[in-house]
Amino acid sequence: MNEVIEKLQLYFSYPFVRYALIVGLLIALCSSMLGVTLVLKRFSFIGDGLSHVAFGAMAVAIVVGLTNTMIIILPVTVISAVLLLRTGQNTKIKGDAAVAMISVGALAVGYLLINLFSKSANVAGDVCSTLFGSTSILTLKEEDVWLCIGISVIVIAVFIFFYHKIFSVTFDESFAKATGTNSNAYNFLIAVIIALIIVLAMNLVGSLLISALVIFSALSAMRIFKSYLAVTIYSSVLSVFCALTGILISILVGTPVGATIVATDIAAFAASCLIGSIKGGAGR
Repeated sequence: MNEVIEKLQLYFSYPFVRYALIVGLLIALCSSMLGVTLVLKRFSFIGDGLSHVAFGAMAVAIVVGLTNTMIIILPVTVISAVLLLRTGQNTKIKGDAAVAMISVGALAVGYLLINLFSKSANVAGDVCSTLFGSTSILTLKEEDVWLCIGISVIVIAVFIFFYHKIFSVTFDESFAKATGTNSNAYNFLIAVIIALIIVLAMNLVGSLLISALVIFSALSAMRIFKSYLAVTIYSSVLSVFCALTGILISILVGTPVGATIVATDIAAFAASCLIGSIKGGAGR
């Protein structure tokens, strides 16, 4: 036990490890809060689609030669999020089909551009790092951490301030419109927040694993609790706990950060299912 503590103390003496922990916990918190809304609106797969859009935008930024890829990634992801959330009953292409189409298309185009125009000597390594987040979380700079803190504060504040409106739009958008709520505006707000979280989460788990951060904690909470507030709170706490546990395990064992966090989420989901079944059986 002493060896484990000493090893953790050694690693946490390095700034990049502390940066990874701060960013990881904040992203886990924000993604879990919005994850409940996305699961209930049956858009749980949107995280995966937007992450692939962000990957494609990043490929374009690299080909163009931009040092700050966020200039392209952020607006493209926000616009895609808005368009995806607007695909409902009034469109010929339904939401799930639109997500799948954009997801596969953006991933393929991005990979093609990187292979054709990238000047890097290790294209496969760069793509793998982006898709699975194997090293990007460990190369964060101080300004990246402050950016993540700023965006996380905005996301949490918006969610708390507009909690009741987001709740009404999530459960019954038609009723929300009938009561005078501007559902389009709140859907736009949700889309922008989701896009911000997706762009930040690419540094933590990579493009292919982002959906896990968004949906696993929400689904775990729904196995135990029934009210929206209880599900949101439990989802947030569980997501932060899984992120912390995953990062610590990754440090101690040397496994990839993103994949370890997702594996921890899977274990938490299995435990929540067990608790939910026991709780349900006891309630009969």
